[in-house]
Amino acid sequence: MNKNSIKQKRFKLKTITLWSLVIACTCVATLCFADLEADDSITVRVASYNVEFGRSTTPEQIGAMFKPYNLDIIGFNEVPDGDWTARVGKVLGLEHSYVGKISSANHKDKYKSILSRTPLEGSQEHKLTGRGWNPASVVRATTKIDGVSFAFYSLHICKSNANNGHAHSLATKVLPEEATERVIVVGDYNNNIGDAAIKTIEEAGLRATWNDLKINVAKEFTYNAQNPKKNLGVIDHILYNVDSGGRATDGGIIELEKPLSDHKPVWAEITVPRKIKELQALR
Repeated sequence: MNKNSIKQKRFKLKTITLWSLVIACTCVATLCFADLEADDSITVRVASYNVEFGRSTTPEQIGAMFKPYNLDIIGFNEVPDGDWTARVGKVLGLEHSYVGKISSANHKDKYKSILSRTPLEGSQEHKLTGRGWNPASVVRATTKIDGVSFAFYSLHICKSNANNGHAHSLATKVLPEEATERVIVVGDYNNNIGDAAIKTIEEAGLRATWNDLKINVAKEFTYNAQNPKKNLGVIDHILYNVDSGGRATDGGIIELEKPLSDHKPVWAEITVPRKIKELQALR
């Protein structure tokens, strides 16, 4: 066998080996992506609404407004005490609710509540401290959607800087104690995206749905729906924890021809994978 034949044979062997590696890697990658696609992602449809103590509406009107969105869970703030939240649920077929006991700034009927399609567990309320009006609070409960646990928070807090307000109290005292892997925090933050207070919460591991939805909130507003000339921009937000691997796939500000409150409702569809750890390992 001459030298050229030997070189050709070695070249063919190297080529075969190289292509074998390429094919093997492609198969592994394909299997990984197939696993992700087959990994039954869970979609959660959530909303948040400051109803201004129900001054301009009834629970039944709120329920009728939300009905087309097929929501799984809603966070209310400045909500009346008693069965107000449950009455919204009767219209929507959401049977489970929790109403906190702390009324914002000690005003009448400015409570925070959660309304859910699935049973609520571990319902509790955290008092938040900081500058501005007090007391403020956030209500929290866990629920299982399609067999997977979520921690859901509904809040009403005051505008503040990075380290002196209710946002800082939430980010440094409440959220670090949360053990549930998937977390959603909604409400009237009284701060705009980009404000120091919101950045403090984002640094605690949360992400606003506006980012995923590519909505330029600088051109929109959620307050004041009844007096647009005195609007304060978008101050009502839905955030979720980044470690959940989730992403907002739909949502926005709900524009009503006749406002039911001085705030506009906001909603989002958030999709999260079942297997968080496996996905994080692939990143």
